[in-house]
Amino acid sequence: MTAHPDATIVPAAPEARAWTKLLSRYRAPHDGRSLVEIAITFLPLAALWALTWTALYFGQYWLSLLLAVPAAGFLVRLFMIQHDCGHGSFFRRRAANDWTGRIIGVLTLTPYDFWKRSHAIHHASSGHLDRRGIGDIDTLTVAEYRALSRLGRLRYRLYRHPFVMFAFGPAYLFLLQQRLPIGFMRGGWGPWLSTMTTNLAVAAIAAVLISFIGLKALLLVHLPIVLLAGSAGVWLFYVQHQFEATRWDREPDWRRHEAALHGSSHYDLPPVLRWFTANIGVHHVHHLCSGIPYYRLPRALRDYPELKGIGRLTLIESLRCVRLVLWDEQARRLISFREARAAG
Repeated sequence: MTAHPDATIVPAAPEARAWTKLLSRYRAPHDGRSLVEIAITFLPLAALWALTWTALYFGQYWLSLLLAVPAAGFLVRLFMIQHDCGHGSFFRRRAANDWTGRIIGVLTLTPYDFWKRSHAIHHASSGHLDRRGIGDIDTLTVAEYRALSRLGRLRYRLYRHPFVMFAFGPAYLFLLQQRLPIGFMRGGWGPWLSTMTTNLAVAAIAAVLISFIGLKALLLVHLPIVLLAGSAGVWLFYVQHQFEATRWDREPDWRRHEAALHGSSHYDLPPVLRWFTANIGVHHVHHLCSGIPYYRLPRALRDYPELKGIGRLTLIESLRCVRLVLWDEQARRLISFREARAAG
């Protein structure tokens, strides 16, 4: 164990619940730092958007598409700020978090209050086999898959196909599904208010932009940015829980803190990608203590290096996670369709 001056001395292998208490010291956000984070994310995004349109205006669509890549990176980072606002971890005051999240939600096409509710359910039920279905990637057990009809198996295979998951799926999610409070249609006026006000704000901004640059230019500039950012976002969410050594349990064996620590990956990305993804790869720490601002997560890893190796995935290793589609309750790991077929 590595000791440091201002950290609590802990046992060599703290339990997951003990880690939550230790990590709580990193929770306090710094409002000034948070404002800087917004500025260095939104301003480059706006500049790149303008440059992307300028390239298109002068007939250089290849350059426009090239500029869409870093613009998408900044849009992903902006979503991560919205994500921290949803956890109440970006600013000290709840109102500042919520209104910042709502404004950003218009830019990310993600109704903030609706998303915040579903994401809270995800955190409360992550890794729980009896509470799947909201805020997560649909994952069947081997037994559940085998019990499906031929058509049911085909549907699940299509859903888990990489093209559907990371290309068609993000487009459907951000452009269509999030225009209605799917999953909360009977959840009262709150989810509807969140989605409809976001839709109205998106429509208003689109109308202004169309009046200046036209519908075709808006689509050619903004759609590639949104689709690239959406695919990257879905990929990040996927590998944070869909890796071989993840953890799923049923009642009464499910424990929230153990599921957070061992059911969430440490996606150890290169520094540039860590910056654009706002350290969301330190996902096991985030799930243990979701109140930590993303800019304080690296400090937690530095102070407690024992956490670095838990659920660690490199960029290359994460590519193999695409084939993992079924939870084997006997082997207690995710497996591929081929492995399930070989097991009989």
